[in-house]
Amino acid sequence: MEKLYRCPWAESPDLLRDYHDNEWGVPVHDERLHFEFLVLESMQAGLNWLIMLKKRENFRKAFDSFDYKKIAKYDGDKIEELMKDTGIVRNRRKIEAIIHNASCFLEIQKKWGSFDKYIWSFTQGKVIQGKKKKLKDIPVTSPLSDAMSKDMKKQGFKFLGTTTLYAHLQAIGLVNDHLTSCFCHKKLAQL
Repeated sequence: MEKLYRCPWAESPDLLRDYHDNEWGVPVHDERLHFEFLVLESMQAGLNWLIMLKKRENFRKAFDSFDYKKIAKYDGDKIEELMKDTGIVRNRRKIEAIIHNASCFLEIQKKWGSFDKYIWSFTQGKVIQGKKKKLKDIPVTSPLSDAMSKDMKKQGFKFLGTTTLYAHLQAIGLVNDHLTSCFCHKKLAQL
């Protein structure tokens, strides 16, 4: 059997490998999943992604399966409840930003018909195919993430700077940043 080559950051542990092989870079068009990745990416700032993957189910439980309509209605009592939840990242400013961003997400849906239409409009609905051979060549920001961050801030979003949004673009498949030697790059380039 031929060995599958994948991006080196995803060789282990299994949780990262599974995420890399099955989710990272796969184009997202589901509203709830868009919001889930926005939450996880904003919470991840300053931490590593493996921590977020380990806590993902806890986040799902704590944040009502990432139901942005419910989250937009969270009040002070719910914030205090979340601050006591040891299964998630307990950063009050980030938690408050998630609640605020849920309202912004709903506003985007009203203006655009869906968040999906909004986010994919930045690339005219097309995946940007990266052609990087080495991890060190993959940027942490881009003119696209700069423009998106600027526009999302204008729309009221918080804790979504250009670095966070570049990671988001990679996660939801607007940018295929799998290395060219990775089996996922080839698979996703055919979509």
